[in-house]
Amino acid sequence: MTIRVLIADDQAVVRAGFRTILDAEPDFAITGEAADGAEAVRLARRDRPDLVLMDVRMPVLDGIAATERLAGPAVDDPIPVLIVTTFDLDEYVFDALRGGACGFLLKDIEPDDLVQAVRVVVSGQGLLAPAVTRRLIAEYARASRAARPGPRPIPDLTARERDMLLLIARGLSNAEIAGTLFLSISTIKTHVARLLAKIDCRDRVQAVIYAYEHGLITPGDPP
Repeated sequence: MTIRVLIADDQAVVRAGFRTILDAEPDFAITGEAADGAEAVRLARRDRPDLVLMDVRMPVLDGIAATERLAGPAVDDPIPVLIVTTFDLDEYVFDALRGGACGFLLKDIEPDDLVQAVRVVVSGQGLLAPAVTRRLIAEYARASRAARPGPRPIPDLTARERDMLLLIARGLSNAEIAGTLFLSISTIKTHVARLLAKIDCRDRVQAVIYAYEHGLITPGDPP
């Protein structure tokens, strides 16, 4: 299967670097490059890539708004979006994740890690670099806590489902959860799929945000 990727970044040197790395893989194909969010939305809707690598700060339309138009809750047929961020400078990545992004990459990612990240997200796993993900979401959850309402009602979760959600929110992979709960990875995958359906979350990224927003875990909680 060919993995088709659209690269969206306002810096030509970044686009060229990502293209060089991904083009070296025999099963990757670059569908196009976009220098702003509006162009990214247009090209993604036209070509339907398997994944969009989306910068945050771009002219015309920023990456957050573009992500919501491609993968937001109101989109019937979403296109997976992977945010590319400098992390320390981008203040709105949490909003992008809430808007439907599958996860995020740091711009200084190693070439092999970029390739692996794309493969992981295209395979349907949304949460990348668990330790960094926890840090990112914790920072933005803390920053915006005062502006958000209190914990919302949650559906009835079994003790096992609650444990599963907490482990996902702390950034554990399926293999790590399996080791913690002494279950097989295939069983964990089944439990995770059922949990996501029950809490109406599209992927693990949304499950992490769900846990924060419903007060199941708060910034600073131990991993």
